[in-house]
This record gives sequence, C-alpha cells and structure tokens, in this order.
Amino acid sequence: MDEDERQTREQLMVLKALVQAMDRRDEVFQVIEDSEDMDDATRRVGQLLGVGEVRSRAVLDMQARRFTRDQRQRIASDAEKLRSKLPEGR
Repeated sequence: MDEDERQTREQLMVLKALVQAMDRRDEVFQVIEDSEDMDDATRRVGQLLGVGEVRSRAVLDMQARRFTRDQRQRIASDAEKLRSKLPEGR
C-alpha cells in the first residue's frame, strides 16, 4: 500500500466515524456530557463508537452545527468519493 492509499484510508475512517457519531448523536452528546474531562470524553466516545483515539478526537472536534442532515450527507458523499479512489477489493 502506497502513502496516498494509506492517507485515503485514514481519511475515510475518520469520515466514517463522523457519520457514525452523527447517526448516534444523542448517545455521543450524553457520553460527552457525562465525562469528567476531555481525556475521559475521548476514551468514552471511542468506546461507544468502537474507534481509536484519532477518530474519537475528530468526533469531539466536530462543531455541533455540522450535525445537520445536509452536513451528514456531505460527509457521507466525501467518504464515498474517497472509497472510489481505493483499489477494488482492498
């Protein structure tokens, strides 16, 4: 796997985590509200979504205004464009 493909895959995984967070926004917001601090929120969001620290931080860094339907569609569309760049079956 070359560097471009690795970066594309990482971007795709971040976008997928954002879409997943948007689909589970109530749970995500509750976990954040119940967390003691940012480290706890990062860990708990990661556990909720089954993602690592980088993707969990991306979710926490996302502004609440991006949780609208049109933004979710845009992010999902961006993810599909990235997916189409990857070699088939990989």
